[in-house]
Amino acid sequence: VRVHVNVLLTNATKVGKTSLIMSLVSEEFPDEVPLRAEEITIPADVTPERVPTHIVDYSEAEQSDEQLYQEISKANVICIVYSVNNKKSIEKFFCLYNVILTFSSAVSHHIDKDSRVPLILVGNKSDLVEHSSMETILPIMNQYSEIETCVECSAKNLKNISELFYYAQKAVLHPTGPLYSPEEKEMKPSCIKALTRIFKISDLDNDGILNDNELNFFQVRAVFFSCLHTQTCFNIPLAPQALEDVKNVVRKNMSDGVKDNGLTLKGFLFLHTLFIQRGRHETTWTVLRRFGYDDDLELTQEYLFPLFKIPPDCTTELNHNAYLFLQSVFDKYDKDRDCALSPDELKDLFKVFPYMPWGPDVNNTVCTNEQGWITYQGYLSQWTLTTYLDVQRCLEYLGYLGYSIIQEQESQAAAITITRNKRIDLQKKQTQRGVFRCNVLGARGSGKSGFLQAFLGRNLARQKRIREDRKSYYAISTTYVYGQEKYLLLHEVLPDFEFLSEADLACDVVCLVYDISNPRSFEYCAKVYKKHFLDSKTPCVIIAAKSDLHEARQYYSLSPLDFCRKHKLHPPQLFTCNTDEAPSKDIYTKLTTMAMYPHMTQADLKSSTFWLRASVGATVFAVLGFAMYKALLKQR
Repeated sequence: VRVHVNVLLTNATKVGKTSLIMSLVSEEFPDEVPLRAEEITIPADVTPERVPTHIVDYSEAEQSDEQLYQEISKANVICIVYSVNNKKSIEKFFCLYNVILTFSSAVSHHIDKDSRVPLILVGNKSDLVEHSSMETILPIMNQYSEIETCVECSAKNLKNISELFYYAQKAVLHPTGPLYSPEEKEMKPSCIKALTRIFKISDLDNDGILNDNELNFFQVRAVFFSCLHTQTCFNIPLAPQALEDVKNVVRKNMSDGVKDNGLTLKGFLFLHTLFIQRGRHETTWTVLRRFGYDDDLELTQEYLFPLFKIPPDCTTELNHNAYLFLQSVFDKYDKDRDCALSPDELKDLFKVFPYMPWGPDVNNTVCTNEQGWITYQGYLSQWTLTTYLDVQRCLEYLGYLGYSIIQEQESQAAAITITRNKRIDLQKKQTQRGVFRCNVLGARGSGKSGFLQAFLGRNLARQKRIREDRKSYYAISTTYVYGQEKYLLLHEVLPDFEFLSEADLACDVVCLVYDISNPRSFEYCAKVYKKHFLDSKTPCVIIAAKSDLHEARQYYSLSPLDFCRKHKLHPPQLFTCNTDEAPSKDIYTKLTTMAMYPHMTQADLKSSTFWLRASVGATVFAVLGFAMYKALLKQR
């Protein structure tokens, strides 16, 4: 957001530059006019745009060319003043234009029309002539795209004085250059791209048309169509007749701008072109800035990455409103209503992003259907994973989707919950967290990857179809503990015993996986436990993987069972993913329960009643949850 506007008035002497400034300040024509006015500042509260404006008067009679260059370098907009009754002062423009162009290009180190200082041609002393100078000026305006507008005024009669400085502000705050090409008489590609994203966000049902409800949604949030009506509408829905007026304007100018009584993308872009051509480009800028764009039509860092501080030992999760928003996005793009996003549907969803945020590994991180498409549950799981591991990236992604606009929030930060410090959870022996991390460690070939994929319902046969370059070291899905839905995030840690980082060790529960058919597999688990987790409060579970194979005697001083008894661990949990159906999820419910209740004694964990209550609750709520979603889907 620009904090001030610097306006420079320049050209030949005796054209009335100083008189214009003094007439603006005193609201009367001065009897005596100095060679140059001192710099003045118009306070923000008396300007239409609420931005303080500094006005500088350059006099070639008093100042040098070097001083002119200095003023040009500081100016945000340059008003080139000529006298309408003096043709020589108009001709002076060409000389001055070349000076400005050369200098501003040298300062910016490149010749980019959008980055040059906007110019305003000001025809002063209109009270001295009966005719307009516009016939002379319009060809100049058409030739030089840097010229934003031309204003005829009179310092003596106070004609258009306020308007002049309003246009100067407007040229800086709402520049035409980034939006429109006068030579081509059409919007620039970057502007079309930004407005297309805005259209897709506002098209809530994704039918390619903005219906009346969506147009009102857009109007209330973006302050859009006010420039088509005498009555200015700010944050209020449009009356039915006003909506029809808007659509009629489009109908009269293009055949495919309105469809099924709604505005198409072509119609939407046409309206903005019309606004710009009518000199009301501030309307387009209002829309662009509301949706996060800066003067270069890039999404601002402030919009994508709002300030967000996370205290130590806390994690980040999506809140209820964020999940509702993401569900609505899923519904919007799930065109065939099969509770999964096909590659085309996923591509359509991410068209509002500047790049594809999810790679092929995501399909092996979350639940998919038989075709390998991300399911509704998998979609929410991936968002949960991103929020937990990289909340800044989650904020960025929500920004692309227009979360703060659609949800009417100050920023995407409103979608995030910061959990309580883990130490407090341990002290109080309860937690409100919804996501728990389990780090999975084991020797190479012990079955860690299979353990992760089994959590997503994939048996060994399905796992063999996963390409190595699309492998994921994460798996996330939901489990149910005592009727509560929780996310369990599994992270496969690379087998590097000597160099486990803090991130490799920081988790809520640890899985130590060994291959029962490999006699040297358990030794790695034992060493990792003794070095890193022996005195830790993090719960640990030993997984005896590949239990469908013949069990070999482990080359370690203690058997896995004796090791667990010695260190008061739960007995090794037999596990295999070599099954006809999807592997059992009981072990994952146990892991989530241990993560939720790390204070529980070994006796509690061995209690069959305890595990029965947890697993029955998981089954019941999983079935109910799916049934409820299917029922809601049928109602849509």
